Amino acid sequence: MDAATNGAAPTKVDEEQARRAKRAALKELNIAQAGREPEKALDSSLKRHTALIKRMRQSLAAENHDQILKDINTLSLEKYVDEIVGAVVEGILRCKTEKDVWSAVEIISALHRRFPKTFTPALISLLSASIAPPSRAALAALSPEQREKEDSARVTRQRPVLRVCAELALVGIIRDAPDRSGGEWIMKAIKDLLSNDPSLSSLPLLLVFLKSYSRPYLGIVPPASSKQISASSEPGTLSDVTSEEAAQGNGAFPASINEEDELVEKEIRDRFKKMCEGYFDNVAKKLVIEHDRLQEQDRRNHEAYIRSGEIFEDRQQAYEKMTKSYEKLLASCQSLSELLYLPMPTLKTASQKTESIQIGMNTGSSLLGSDSDDAASGGGKWEDEEERRFYEEIPDLKDYVPRSVLGLEGDGGDESADGKEKERLEKEMVEEEFRKLEEELAEMKIDENGQAAGDARGKKPDDGKGEEDIDDAPTPTPGTPKESPSSTPQLAPQGPSQLLTALLARLPDATNRTLIDQAAVDFAFLNSKAARKRLVKFMSQVPKSRIDLLPHYSRLIAILNRYMPDVGADVVAMLDEEFRYLQRKKKVVKELAEVRLRNITFLSNLTKFGVVPPHVILHMFKVCLDDFSGTNVENLALLLEGCGRFLLRSEETRVPFAKMIELMRRKQSMAHLDQRQLLLLENAYYQCNPPERTARQVKERTPMELFIRHLIYDVLTKKTIDKVLKMLRKLDWNDQLVLRTLHKVFTKPWKIKYGHIPLLAMLTYDLQRYHPAFSIGVVDQVLEDIRRGLETNLYSMNQRRIASVKFLGELYIYRLISSSIIFDTLWTIVTFGHPEGRPTPGMPSPIDMPDDFFRIRLVCVLLDTCGMCFDHGPQEQKLNNFLTFFQLYVLSKEALPMDVEFMLTDSLEAVRPKLVMFKTYEEAAVAVDDMFAVAYQNAGIVTGDPGEDSGEESGEEDDEEKDRGEGDEEEDEEMALGEDMIDERAPSPEAVLLKSKQENVGPSEEDEAEFAKELAKLVTDTSAESRKVDKKTALALWDTALPPPVVRKKKNEEYDEDGEGTTGDAAEDSGVMKFTLFMKRGNKPQTRQIAIPAESTLAVQTRTAQMQDKVEQQHLKRLVLNYEQREEAEELKALEARSRQGPIKIRLAG
Repeated sequence: MDAATNGAAPTKVDEEQARRAKRAALKELNIAQAGREPEKALDSSLKRHTALIKRMRQSLAAENHDQILKDINTLSLEKYVDEIVGAVVEGILRCKTEKDVWSAVEIISALHRRFPKTFTPALISLLSASIAPPSRAALAALSPEQREKEDSARVTRQRPVLRVCAELALVGIIRDAPDRSGGEWIMKAIKDLLSNDPSLSSLPLLLVFLKSYSRPYLGIVPPASSKQISASSEPGTLSDVTSEEAAQGNGAFPASINEEDELVEKEIRDRFKKMCEGYFDNVAKKLVIEHDRLQEQDRRNHEAYIRSGEIFEDRQQAYEKMTKSYEKLLASCQSLSELLYLPMPTLKTASQKTESIQIGMNTGSSLLGSDSDDAASGGGKWEDEEERRFYEEIPDLKDYVPRSVLGLEGDGGDESADGKEKERLEKEMVEEEFRKLEEELAEMKIDENGQAAGDARGKKPDDGKGEEDIDDAPTPTPGTPKESPSSTPQLAPQGPSQLLTALLARLPDATNRTLIDQAAVDFAFLNSKAARKRLVKFMSQVPKSRIDLLPHYSRLIAILNRYMPDVGADVVAMLDEEFRYLQRKKKVVKELAEVRLRNITFLSNLTKFGVVPPHVILHMFKVCLDDFSGTNVENLALLLEGCGRFLLRSEETRVPFAKMIELMRRKQSMAHLDQRQLLLLENAYYQCNPPERTARQVKERTPMELFIRHLIYDVLTKKTIDKVLKMLRKLDWNDQLVLRTLHKVFTKPWKIKYGHIPLLAMLTYDLQRYHPAFSIGVVDQVLEDIRRGLETNLYSMNQRRIASVKFLGELYIYRLISSSIIFDTLWTIVTFGHPEGRPTPGMPSPIDMPDDFFRIRLVCVLLDTCGMCFDHGPQEQKLNNFLTFFQLYVLSKEALPMDVEFMLTDSLEAVRPKLVMFKTYEEAAVAVDDMFAVAYQNAGIVTGDPGEDSGEESGEEDDEEKDRGEGDEEEDEEMALGEDMIDERAPSPEAVLLKSKQENVGPSEEDEAEFAKELAKLVTDTSAESRKVDKKTALALWDTALPPPVVRKKKNEEYDEDGEGTTGDAAEDSGVMKFTLFMKRGNKPQTRQIAIPAESTLAVQTRTAQMQDKVEQQHLKRLVLNYEQREEAEELKALEARSRQGPIKIRLAG
């Protein structure tokens, strides 16, 4: 081995020295002959140049090497340097082997020597771009599969380029400075590739680089012996030690190369090596993380397989993908470790299979979890404290019955010794049975049918012997008590047989602990062998319908078994024999179903009292597992429900029982069971091994918070509202904690009863008198909650949204808000999120889909709460307008469900009993258009509302903004006419904020004049700006904005670019100027004539603007005509000039 090793190492050394010598020679040649002019004349043939460039594009490999060098030395090439640079870069991509790379380097060197100033800089620039890292933005736009393909293609493309660049840096073509090598350039390029690569896709490039250039760039020499790395070596130090050994002559590389002969400076080599070692540390850390993730996923898959019997396809695919990625990373890390001579990171081995099998939905629920704090975590033997007391707190008969009656003679010392010996023997027997069970479980194999191999029948004879040994224990001799203690029952003068008969007759009525404990004491006084046999026989004849008696009978047997062990043994033997009989009668299902239920329930209760030996119940469980079908499935479910939790959390039985449960789960997954059997097993399994649940975190609240919540949530009723108000007023309102708590309580109406929301609004109104800022904050928060609900539209928030809208309506009832807020909310509900604020059947909104009817519920709740208040005055018209639009919104939805339709009908009948519903969406759309048209026409005539101005500025306003303008106008009318609602109701706290009637009479004459002047100015500016529009746009706007030509009049030629008729028909008729207002009803444009007095400022300004436009048009017409005359004159002058320059040539035909 040593000889072979020593013989192989010099070969590698020779190869590396030969490479270094070739590189050094080529470097000297490139430096010495750079820019030297050729000695002989060169060929400039286009054909040969084209052929050379084509050959370079195909490949710079060894097969084209000689021909390309010959052409480079014989052709001029000066005019084709740029094309040659691109061809060289393309040819490099086809260099696969080391020989091809060296051929490309020699070709590039030859070109460099001829054109060092034109060829080399351009080539280096292209090579730098070729090995640059990919753009993060471009990668982020790709899917994971596309990104993986892109990375793979990039690595394949950059691999030969990186190798050629590394060689060029060694032969003096790529240089950091005139007197330095290109090591810094290469290190920077590799660093950029690795630093911008979180997925490690550029790691193969580093491996390719290190395989060929670790010696010249990093100064790493291979170790002397083998590639095996010691696990005790420290990361980052092994390469230094190896280099020192090589320098001393102990390694494979002799110390024959001086520092002057190195092609890369020592400083760069050290930095390069340090960078690569740091990168290896990061890769090693990522490998450890991925390894742990893979192990965790494997463990989860194992648990899922145990739970459900299979691993779902998506989980399996994710696991396979993770495994593939991990194996790829592991191989790369191993290669990097070998190239850098650094030890691999320590990976945790796969967790060995232990006795504990994690079963359950939660990974924290372990079958073998310690039960030290089981009571606190809910994972103990017993479900609650009452059950624990029933099964564990058993009275001792010694405290109630004389010792002689129990057959205990003397002071009890011998008895305790005999008891210890008996316990020791029984423990040894139990351990032996456990050992046999474990051997049988270890031998059990599962075939494809889910059946277990192995004989489970050959164990009971040993159990019988063990029970005979128990029977051989001395039976206590009955005796007659000499002195009856106070607890002794007063026996009638009957014989023991009659007393026992009476006792057994009372047992079916002993359905609590006290009665059954007293029955045990009474039986102790009648203790005899015959009495015990009668008791055992009685226990075997429990009625099949009285399963409720079995726990109490089991407690009776447990009390007696301590001093009368033959009772417990005989009952267990009887039940065991019955179990065997039922196993032989498995095919008799219905007739013996109740018998099986009684048998398993009795055995389970006796097991929890410790009467049934653990190995017996485990053996029965195993017998059912051996034949996992039919009635045994029900038996297993009954055993798990009866004593599974106890066996799973007892020290003696949890290990083998956990194995049996695991086996049962596997068989369950492989067997073809019906739905009823699967449900039985699942319920039984989770009853004995419930998943662990964390304790519910209770939010800690201060006493003041608890008191406020108690007042609002518990105390607040119609009778106690005054008391609650007084208590709230007594609080410290200057305390920020109190104020914040009150704000939370009052702004969350969904936390109180729905019927108490009006009481909460009443409290808010009463508190406004003393704390107005608080009430304003409540209203603001409620409106914000309603708005947030419209924006998010989460199904889980629907109940809260209903309560918030109800609370808002109640706040209006108690005069905390005005009607404008209610109408704003109504319009927001039906328009928010829709294009242009108008719901359309063909244009669904992401937050209000056609099949989402919850907004209709919100409107109905708000109308039911306060809609009856809008029945007179301006508010009546406002509600009528809204209901018209609301019908449009309802008809834009799909067919309403029955409950929503009934709610809508009831709400509309309550507020407008005579309302006629629209049948189709088109009818509602026409009505809505008419409604808006009338509103804007009235606005223009009565008040000159800015709504008309805004209508001239934009041709298409969304319906919501139109409604806002209408709402403002009607609100002004409401204030002008007086507040009828205020007169009828109690005075509102905000009444002081209302304006006087004088302030709302209307605009003055000066305001009207100023408005008309500004409007006319706007019309003039818009008309002037319309001429700036290009011809196509103007024509398109003209066609879409104007009515059909039949309707138009000849003199209607002045329109603005937004399509609104500002001077539609300006003919004066009896002192009136007519304007044409263009509207859209549905998709059809319509016009409406508006008469304006000719003496008004608007008419005068419009007429003036028309005259100015006409004058301007005449001026433009004159300019055009003059321009045409000038062109004709210039053409005549040019013709005369040509005629003067020479004779006219006349060509005669024929």
